[in-house]
Amino acid sequence: MGQRLLIDASVLVAAERGKFDLRAQLSSQPELECSLATITVAEILHGWHRAQPEHKARREAFIQRLLEEFPVLPFDLEAAHAHARLGAGLAERGILIGAHDLILGATAVSREAGVATRDLRSFPRIPGLEVVRW
Repeated sequence: MGQRLLIDASVLVAAERGKFDLRAQLSSQPELECSLATITVAEILHGWHRAQPEHKARREAFIQRLLEEFPVLPFDLEAAHAHARLGAGLAERGILIGAHDLILGATAVSREAGVATRDLRSFPRIPGLEVVRW
């Protein structure tokens, strides 16, 4: 089994805007098992709903390709337990993490996966989460 990663919205937005070659990244690491979390899908769909009319069709096609290519992992009971544990531990230390980032991090931790991201503010603060900068 290869390394398991959940791909963060920051990577997907960069790829959709032509600022990151997701295809090349994945081709260079065929051992990776990449997935999307439901919260990530919600984030990119939110962007589609807010897109200017001239960008909507391209963005919709990009999202459809992602949904066909990558499994989508739900925020399930194990992820909820991880979220509660991680969130409580961070709060005790006075560390605030964005709600979506904590949901994604908990989903990854509950599945013994890492997160591929371009945003290094929140994820490195989540204990036990492997963070890969793409």
